[in-house]
Amino acid sequence: MKIVIVGSGYVGLVTGACFSEVGIDVVCVDIDQKKIENLNKGIIPIYEPGLEDMITRNMNKGRLSFTTNIKEALKNAEVAFISVGTPPDEDGSADLKYVLAVARECGKHMEDYLLVVTKSTVPVGTSLKVKQAIQNELAKREANIDFDVASNPEFLKEGAAIDDFLKPDRIVVGLDSPRAEDLMKSLYKPFTLNGHPVIFMDIVSAEMTKYAANSMLATKISFINDIANLCEIVGADINKVRKGIGSDTRIGHKFIYPGIGYGGSCFPKDVQALIKTADEHKYELRVLKAVEEVNKNQKLVLFTKIKNYFNGDLKGKTIALWGLSFKPQTDDMREAPSLSIVKNLLEAGANVKAYDPVAIEEAKHHFGDTIAYYDDQYEALIDADCLAILTEWPEFKFPNFRIISKLLNFPAIFDGRNIYDKEEMKNNGFNYFCIGVDTSKDIFKPEASLVV
Repeated sequence: MKIVIVGSGYVGLVTGACFSEVGIDVVCVDIDQKKIENLNKGIIPIYEPGLEDMITRNMNKGRLSFTTNIKEALKNAEVAFISVGTPPDEDGSADLKYVLAVARECGKHMEDYLLVVTKSTVPVGTSLKVKQAIQNELAKREANIDFDVASNPEFLKEGAAIDDFLKPDRIVVGLDSPRAEDLMKSLYKPFTLNGHPVIFMDIVSAEMTKYAANSMLATKISFINDIANLCEIVGADINKVRKGIGSDTRIGHKFIYPGIGYGGSCFPKDVQALIKTADEHKYELRVLKAVEEVNKNQKLVLFTKIKNYFNGDLKGKTIALWGLSFKPQTDDMREAPSLSIVKNLLEAGANVKAYDPVAIEEAKHHFGDTIAYYDDQYEALIDADCLAILTEWPEFKFPNFRIISKLLNFPAIFDGRNIYDKEEMKNNGFNYFCIGVDTSKDIFKPEASLVV
């Protein structure tokens, strides 16, 4: 079987690589000539564990190729996946211009039956627009060629995308024809041999499933962060509360870790898009609007703690940051809490020194030369007035606290991911601040006059 993946970004590359890994012939298409040239040289535009090796292996075996020529790519293809971006418009709705552009290209160049599958995250009703765009192009050619449209949303976690694709919790497919169902069953058969379920449904329900899933996870994050803030006020410990409620199987432990808010390419965009979809149908998603507002405020919680520690005056202070990506195992900084925190630190007159294992180059696109970048986590601490943890990279979990103490001007750590134990921090002589735990009684005044 030959398939085409249009869009060689995060979703397109993972999808193409994983399908080729099980023996399917895959052609990835992108309009970015430079990106395609780099991919053909083995240069991968994103960081994702295991992806580069998988792409190289399948290119060498002739199962995976990259091109800018969609007309040539579609020859003898049975399935074309649309995996282009759907960036949010100013009003929060998803911009479908790239999706519909691909649909039109399929209509222009398809020569035989083709199943066109939207892999991109798209609003409810997009399949009808895709179908109409293809039909319009066929009509212009006066071509009578059968085709089907389907929805196959991705549920990939950045940093674990390869495993998620090869060993999925579930595969959701929305379609409306037996022929399309047979094709999708055949395509996904290698991934279902170990019992991973394929859930077939109508296209509208599949489109809604993606938005509902991400919105539910975002809701859990904002909920636990809201509870964490209340815990800090009343004197409860969110880490203990989290364990208490997570032991209930109806709730579970996943996505109830307090922190400084969610980010990335999915949750912020998808929550906004679902709110907009509801507004367009004259329905208000009040819960999701609250989720979005809580998350916006949560990104400033750590900044506020830092500012309060220095008595409201950060001018001339140097803040060291560990972690810039929105989560570990990725260089993705879209909607990352670090963007808001750095912006506020700079506006307050602070100097920023930053370290991240993989996101430094990406950070330079956002911050330019307004902050200092380091290749070593301890080097970033030299002459810094405090340390703030923004991403829970594994290498941050067991650092050398003696070195940290010697390098910092003040023994202050602001833990935005709750990766340290407050008693251990106290024993190591640190003023320690985290999320959802009141540590003010353990704070001691260093020689400089600091107010908590």
